[in-house]
Amino acid sequence: MTPPKTPVDLDAYVRINDIAAELVFAPSETPSVALAARAMDCAEDQIVKSVLFLVKHGEQAEAVMIMTNGTAQIDFRKLAGVFGIGRKRIRLAPTEVVLARTGFPAGGVPPFGFDSPIATFIDQGVFEQRIVYAGGGDDKTLLRTTPAELVRVTGARIIDAREENG
Repeated sequence: MTPPKTPVDLDAYVRINDIAAELVFAPSETPSVALAARAMDCAEDQIVKSVLFLVKHGEQAEAVMIMTNGTAQIDFRKLAGVFGIGRKRIRLAPTEVVLARTGFPAGGVPPFGFDSPIATFIDQGVFEQRIVYAGGGDDKTLLRTTPAELVRVTGARIIDAREENG
């Protein structure tokens, strides 16, 4: 088994691919949106979660990445509508699948930098922020960039994925 990727790997990916983003090292661990926002001295909605889901089509399950604001809850029914399947055919990827598919440990997953492409979607609410902070490869590193750059690099499709009260 290959070792997990690190912020060093992500930084190399950013530089090699000429991505308008920079790694920011937090003074302490950032395991929650609130702590990450406090560490970056920004609003909680500027923290972007990259959440891996398994979407089952027939017998096959496809890994898909959903990016959303840190305080937003993802609406599984809306996701099911995007994929044209029933709600019960979507589930959060277990941590071991997150690591196997992205190369990064859960809690620090960036929106890109994977060995193979992952279908990616971004909630429209992310565009309410000018600057955002996404996972930077571990629980002490964040990636500072813009929503437009996230879409450019990932090819993400813009969707409405938030729960109405989220």
